[in-house]
Amino acid sequence: MPAKKTIANTTTKSGKSNKIPSALQAPRGVKTWKEAADWLKVRGIEDVECITPDIAGVPRGKMMPSSKFTSNTSLALPSAIYRHTISGEYPEETGDFRYDSRDSDIKLVPDLSTLSVVPWETDPTAQVICDIAGSKGENVPYTPRNVLKHVLELYRLKGWKPVVAPEIEFYLVAKNDDPDYPLHPPKGRSGRSIQGGQAYSIAGVNEFDELIDDIYHFSEKQGLEIDTLIHEEGPAQLEINLRHGDPIELADQVFLFKRTIREAALKHGIYATFMAKPMQSQAGSAMHIHQSIVEVNTGRNLFSNADGTASKEFFHFIGGMQTYIPKALSMMAPYVNSYRRLTPDMSAPVNNAWGYDNRTTAFRVPDSEPAARRVENRLPSSDANPYLALAASLGCGYLGLTQGLEPTAPADDSVNTKAIELPRGLLEAVAALEAEPAFHDVFSAEFIAIYAGVKRGEFETFMQVISPWEREYLLLNV
Repeated sequence: MPAKKTIANTTTKSGKSNKIPSALQAPRGVKTWKEAADWLKVRGIEDVECITPDIAGVPRGKMMPSSKFTSNTSLALPSAIYRHTISGEYPEETGDFRYDSRDSDIKLVPDLSTLSVVPWETDPTAQVICDIAGSKGENVPYTPRNVLKHVLELYRLKGWKPVVAPEIEFYLVAKNDDPDYPLHPPKGRSGRSIQGGQAYSIAGVNEFDELIDDIYHFSEKQGLEIDTLIHEEGPAQLEINLRHGDPIELADQVFLFKRTIREAALKHGIYATFMAKPMQSQAGSAMHIHQSIVEVNTGRNLFSNADGTASKEFFHFIGGMQTYIPKALSMMAPYVNSYRRLTPDMSAPVNNAWGYDNRTTAFRVPDSEPAARRVENRLPSSDANPYLALAASLGCGYLGLTQGLEPTAPADDSVNTKAIELPRGLLEAVAALEAEPAFHDVFSAEFIAIYAGVKRGEFETFMQVISPWEREYLLLNV
């Protein structure tokens, strides 16, 4: 007798119960368009959001009826969406940054393995992350998902596969209608605003029990897996750790988690922010990235020898990060605000050092068994586009592996009280990105030109705003 299929139930908008065959029960992803049509039908999905991350990591795309989604409809966007700033402006052409003179279309190509429901929508809605191709199907090298895919292809050609595990910090803040006023932590279930100094506090997490329940519920509905959730150092600052896995899958998860957490917070009348430094005098928010490399043929961790000792590749990877990440920092710290986090004595590295279980270094090697030997990059901030932050971190490690670069000696003591060893601001970081010829092959020259032009445009927009500091100290004194 054939195996009996497991049947699950779901409820459509009309209240009717649908039985879902076991082959379609997975909350996330299908393999074929036929499965996609069946997956949508049994869930009563009415609309599908076809989304893709722009340069900032903001979801862009189109929504359509599910029947149109499965009818081989061609989906197009203007290429200009990858050339505007976070404020929606189009910067002047500078350096190698140029606009497409025709403002031609690019195609959204759905990745069906990312198909999932949108659990906060009142109407039955699904979402799918899309890749970007040219109008004739050609590769578009400057889009974030494609930048990361290119880096992973470089590893594949060497017989290697990166494994990553991101950790994302964020703040919950009271609603703020006027950007001239500072942000403040929201009130928790106690009726009082939570204060700082609550790192790893269970009581701090419990202040927002109902919101966290919604985060877990929304995540489960989308097939997103949270490893752990903790309260961090800042007031109402939380951190979500994700399970290790494939870099594209993990970047997709971070992309969706940011959206999920914001929606859960809004449901409870507060904001969730991934700004790197939302509150003055408080710790910033990071996106730490744990990284290891395995051999595809053997599954062996490339960072460990057969006897359990650290391999030469392990040290070359660190050497590559030390050599190149300061030049790629703008991909991990993409805004003016990002550099406010990278200041001494504020729980963020300001150096280019590495060390064993040393949280004051930029590159920390956690204590682990040889099979789990990895390097944690502590420089990226949570405002970074996850695809670009992962591409930058892995790309710099790749250059170290292929060039045989040696690291410095590991730091034994605190190295966070010395002079800042990194680009101090956005323009300096962008100039370093453009000046490194090795990045043209790793990230593509076209991406670097577009990214640098957009970042210069964002800086010029920032310079148009007069800050409270200027009014405080210059108004009557100069």
